[in-house]
Amino acid sequence: MPADVKICGLTRSVDAEFADAAGAAYLGVIFAGGPRERSPADARAVLSGRRARKVGVFGGQTPDEIAEIASVVGLDVIQLHGAGDTERIAAVRAATGLEVWAVVRTSTGVLPDDVEDLADEADALLIDAMVAGQLGGSGVAIPWIQLGESLDEMTAGHRIVLAGGLTPDNVAEAIDYVSPMVVDVSSGVESSPGIKDQKLVRAFIAAARASGAAA
Repeated sequence: MPADVKICGLTRSVDAEFADAAGAAYLGVIFAGGPRERSPADARAVLSGRRARKVGVFGGQTPDEIAEIASVVGLDVIQLHGAGDTERIAAVRAATGLEVWAVVRTSTGVLPDDVEDLADEADALLIDAMVAGQLGGSGVAIPWIQLGESLDEMTAGHRIVLAGGLTPDNVAEAIDYVSPMVVDVSSGVESSPGIKDQKLVRAFIAAARASGAAA
């Protein structure tokens, strides 16, 4: 079954509209700093009227702050970067009533010891590259062979979202090694930070679909 696609770091309505029409299942906006960060009002305008599920990427905000932003924007999913633990995941879910994705970052493909606890508590586990000073959008890939081996050691059945350095040229290989539920791309389909390239978006979605179909 093909992996769903999340186009993240959206900053413009035209890009969200195109990604939605092209078949992205998730559209992401950033509230965690960096060049792609949007205000809640801007994010609402970017995502308004889209078919795909709307994901907000958060950093150190409190559960109540996250709930307020989620309400303004009309989010469906909360993606938690920064300090993640089971208590925080539960608190954000209680405050928002929404699906919560926990983020784990790795530079080696080896996952932390507490990853099973996070995966059990969260609705999905998003795995991203660890790059100093950045929460995401770095364009750095994870060693997929090692990551696949780490995931094989976990209990089956967890929903995995794969991010980190994905492009139209490598997403099929990443899917083959990791078998994620969702592949998440931002810088890999951009002409500059926050500006999506329609040809790359279309190619990424096609490559993700083709990999799943071939499997």
